[in-house]
Amino acid sequence: MDLQALWLTIRLALLVAGILLVLGLPLAYWIASTRWRWKFLVEAVVALPLVLPPTVLGFYLLVAMGTRSPLGRWWQSLTGHALAFTFEGLLIGSILYSLPFAVQPFAASFAAVDRRLLAASATLGAGSWRTFFRVVVPLSWPGLVSGMALSFAHTLGEFGVVLMVGGNIPGATRTVSIDIYDKVQAFDYAGANHAALLLLLLSFAVLSLVYAVNRRIWMVSPWK
Repeated sequence: MDLQALWLTIRLALLVAGILLVLGLPLAYWIASTRWRWKFLVEAVVALPLVLPPTVLGFYLLVAMGTRSPLGRWWQSLTGHALAFTFEGLLIGSILYSLPFAVQPFAASFAAVDRRLLAASATLGAGSWRTFFRVVVPLSWPGLVSGMALSFAHTLGEFGVVLMVGGNIPGATRTVSIDIYDKVQAFDYAGANHAALLLLLLSFAVLSLVYAVNRRIWMVSPWK
């Protein structure tokens, strides 16, 4: 088992889940609350990674991170090296690839909040931000927990986007999924089985924890 690849994968998944919590909350709340008639276009863009082949998304991300693109040139002028085939590039690709796994549960949970509670909060003089953090977020915990866990678990098993954007650089972009692929290519089925089994158990543990936490939240919730 490549412990370096395992640690890099877990670090990547934790960063993706944390960043998507910060970026996904306002986007999901806007999707759940806006009445803009063209909202479906934003929802379609968010959901694209669910239907796009990872190689398609990975290819366009690779082009966007290349030195011929504005983003790639800016990054190279800032850091002195290209963005593609680095951990930072891998992180950006993973965030975009896991975006719907966080935003959709967030938005569904926000949409389920009783609007009368929001109106009551406004009547009592609470501003929009205070209402969001004191009313909406506590009532949406199951969706928030699910979104973070799904984005974490999804990042653990990424392969196509990881390979396209990050390549296979030990200690920098080599994740467990790439390590499994390499072992299979080398006919090391025992090593591949050990790594795959660990990834399977880790993903199962994360999802089991989500269902257990959500069940407990609903059982003790005073709004049930």
